[in-house]
Amino acid sequence: MTEVVTQSEATGTEQPPLFPMKRPCPFKMPEEYARLRAEEPVSKVTLKVSGKQVWIITKADDVRKVLTDSTLSSNWKEPGYPLPVAVPDDILQAMELPLVAMDPPQHTVRRRMLIPEFTAKRMQALRPKIEKIVHEHIDAMLAKGGPVDLVEELAVPVPSLVFCELLGVPASETSFFRNYAELTTNREVTPMEIGMAQQEMEAYLDKLVTDRGVNPKDDLLTRLVARNNEEGNLAHSDVVALARVLLFGGFDTIANVVSLGTVALLQNPDQLQLLKDDPSLTANAVGELLRFASISDHATARVLPHDITVSGVTIPAGDGIIALNGSANRDEERWENPDMLDVCRDTKGHASFGHGIHQCPGASLVKVELEIIFNALFSRIPGLRLHGEVPDSAYKHDALIFGMYELPVTW
Repeated sequence: MTEVVTQSEATGTEQPPLFPMKRPCPFKMPEEYARLRAEEPVSKVTLKVSGKQVWIITKADDVRKVLTDSTLSSNWKEPGYPLPVAVPDDILQAMELPLVAMDPPQHTVRRRMLIPEFTAKRMQALRPKIEKIVHEHIDAMLAKGGPVDLVEELAVPVPSLVFCELLGVPASETSFFRNYAELTTNREVTPMEIGMAQQEMEAYLDKLVTDRGVNPKDDLLTRLVARNNEEGNLAHSDVVALARVLLFGGFDTIANVVSLGTVALLQNPDQLQLLKDDPSLTANAVGELLRFASISDHATARVLPHDITVSGVTIPAGDGIIALNGSANRDEERWENPDMLDVCRDTKGHASFGHGIHQCPGASLVKVELEIIFNALFSRIPGLRLHGEVPDSAYKHDALIFGMYELPVTW
C-alpha cells in the first residue's frame, strides 16, 4: 500500500498545527476536525504542553480500529506517549500508573476484578438508592427556589454521594467526599490545594480498604477485597488504586454531562419535549448526550510498540497517537446530521466510553445515573430554564475533561 503524505509534510511545514484545538462553541468540535476527516484523517499535530509532534486519528472507523488494537500501549511512561500535561520525567517514572495507563497483563487482572461490579443486576439493585439521592437534591433545589447553580446543587453532589453508596461510606463521612468533589471542580483552587486534597482522599481510601478487610459490608469495596483475597493477585495498594479509578472516572463524566446535557436540552426544546412526552426515551437520549457533548474528545492516546497503517498512512513504532473521540462522534460517514442533537438517534458505537480493553468499565453505572437524573430533573421541574445567557467562561475550555464550572438555572 502506498503511504499517504500529510499536507504539513508535503508543504514542508516544520511545525504541524497546535493541539488541543479549542471548540468554537461548547457543542461544536474544533472546525479543523471536519477538514481533517475529509482531507487528512491521519495527520501530525504539535502538543501545546510539550512541543512534541504526535499523530491524531479523526475518522470513526479509524478511531475504533486503533482503540480495539490491544497490542498498542497505554503506558504514560513510554517516551513517545502524548501526555496532555507537563510532568517532569523523574516524577513520571516514579508514578504508580492508574488502570487507564496499564497494558496487559497487569490491566487485564485489574479490569477483571471490576467488571462483576457493573452488571445489569448490580445496577438495578443500586437504582433505588440513586433515585433517593437525586430526589433529595431536587427537593433541596425546590425548597431554595431559583435561581440556583445546577453544578453546585445537583451535578457535583449526586455522583459523589452515589460513589459513597458504592463503597459503603458511613453517612457521617459523606461530607468529606462532597467537599472533595467541590474542591476539584473549583476553578479558583490552586494545583497545590488539589494535590493536598488528592493525598487526603488517597489516605481515606487506603483506610477504607483496610477496614473492609476486617469489617466486611455489602458494598463494592468489600467484594473487591474478598475477591482479591481469594485470587491473591493484587497488593493492598492496587485495591486502593482501583477505588481511586472509580472515583475519578465516574465522577467527572457524570458531573460534566449533567450540566452540559441540561444546557443542550434546554437549547433544543423540541428534543426536550420528546423526553417529557415519553420518559422511556431518556435512556436512549443519554447515549446521544454523551456523543453530542464528547467531554474527553482527546483523552484516548496510545504509543506504538510497532508500525501500524491507518487510512493508508504508516505510523512508525515509537510514535504517539491520539484517537479523537469527539471527531469520531461527529463523523459524517458514521452519523447523519452529526452536529444536531437527536434524542431518538441510535447511538450504539459512540466513542465517548472508548472501545476495546480500555472501554470505561463503569459505563453501565454512568448511563443509569444520568438517566435517573435527567428524568427526575425535568419531571419534577418541568419549567426549568437557563437563568440568562450562559457565558463562555462557564465552560471548562481550559480543562482536560470538558464540562461546566457553573450553570445558573431557574423555573
